[in-house]
Amino acid sequence: MRTHGLRTALVALAATAALALAGCAGSPADQASGSSAPQGGLSLADVKKAGRIVFATEGTYRPFTYREGGSGALTGYDVDVAKAVARQLGVKAEFQETQFDAIFAGLDAKRFDVIANQISITPDRVKKYDFSTPYTVSTGVLVVPENSEIRSFADLKGKTAGESLTSEFYQIAQDSGATVEQVEGWAQAIELLKQGRIDATVNDELTWLDSKKSGDTAGLKVAAKSPEKSRSAFTFRRGSGSLVSAVDKALARLAADGTLSRLGQKYFGADVSR
Repeated sequence: MRTHGLRTALVALAATAALALAGCAGSPADQASGSSAPQGGLSLADVKKAGRIVFATEGTYRPFTYREGGSGALTGYDVDVAKAVARQLGVKAEFQETQFDAIFAGLDAKRFDVIANQISITPDRVKKYDFSTPYTVSTGVLVVPENSEIRSFADLKGKTAGESLTSEFYQIAQDSGATVEQVEGWAQAIELLKQGRIDATVNDELTWLDSKKSGDTAGLKVAAKSPEKSRSAFTFRRGSGSLVSAVDKALARLAADGTLSRLGQKYFGADVSR
């Protein structure tokens, strides 16, 4: 999930408490009638009239939003969920690929309608944007070699953990008493684990599931999961109450008919929507 991407596990629970308010940010008139939304928002009526909904997405963030083979069709978990929501709304899904650093500015400038890019719900974001109900729920995992005696985060004390210095997982490992060795990312961390050069790494569960499905985790296991959860959702300009409500209903139907579960299985080998 994106705070930059994945991962606001330490604050997402607090943000979820505010989600209901965020989803109702549109005026009563907007929510009741679907008329043009206030405060720069977008209403369901606006989308229906246009016959399309434009999603911003990176297109370089596998397995959530990426191009097959680097230059093929746009695909990924977020892309497929967005297409399914658009079908439920009865409109066409269009995608505008945008660098993450510019994605919120683009939403503010109305260059697109919604962000579909594993955006984590945080207290600061809830103050400025409307969010749908989450379609991805994840947690941090402690990954170790299969023969490791590490069974909990407390067992990291005095051990060496490989972490990216820009990740909040660096802080989790450090707070658990580990000596942190800097790595460039997940791929390097698991390679060092397999070589026995580090004792553990902490990362997002979705990253683990994606690698496991790809067969890259042989000889490794999850020793523990963090209690905090990160929740990601579609992100809208404030004042999009009627559209958010319609998307929430669409997501509820997609959960009920098994679509979200099937998409999770397709990309991660597990239902990651709850």
